[in-house]
Amino acid sequence: MDEENIGLRERLIGAGVELLAAEGVQALTLREIARRAGVSHGAPRRYFPTHLELLSAIARRGFAELGDRVAAAVADGPQEPRERLTALGRAYLEFARTERGMFELMFRHDLLESNRLGLRETSLPLFEVLVHLVSRARPHGGTEPAVAAAALWANLHGTAQLWSWGSLQLAAGTEDVELLLRAALDAHLGTVQP
Repeated sequence: MDEENIGLRERLIGAGVELLAAEGVQALTLREIARRAGVSHGAPRRYFPTHLELLSAIARRGFAELGDRVAAAVADGPQEPRERLTALGRAYLEFARTERGMFELMFRHDLLESNRLGLRETSLPLFEVLVHLVSRARPHGGTEPAVAAAALWANLHGTAQLWSWGSLQLAAGTEDVELLLRAALDAHLGTVQP
């Protein structure tokens, strides 16, 4: 692809990212993305043969951003595996809070082509970081680390989603999501002994 085509492809993705942030997943139509990118409504089809491919390219940007945030949180934080998992959990929950539309799109595999377009290559390394830290935080057998990590991820994701809807604040009677993060880690890793 020449520079002009790469530039237009990136402009379409950027317009989709901006639209997603402003109006949410429901607004991500080819026509509106093209309008915001300043091109004809048929132009996206030259770079993205299907709507799903364009949405997947947008989601890939989200996974890259989340990956950067997680890497920074884990690298800059403490060295103990559980503390690094806490930092990862905070980064995940903060991303969900600040990038609500992107967070929703990234995990809507009914809207994405997850087997193509590098989504697996973008999302699976994040999960591998989680598996690695879980295996280090609970080194003494029990549940397979990938299964325990998947359960912890599901817990974090559910916390993020229910928090965004206001359900957890009501049910738990707290505005402190940190309490829920610590409870999730205790549930999946065991409690920390004083």
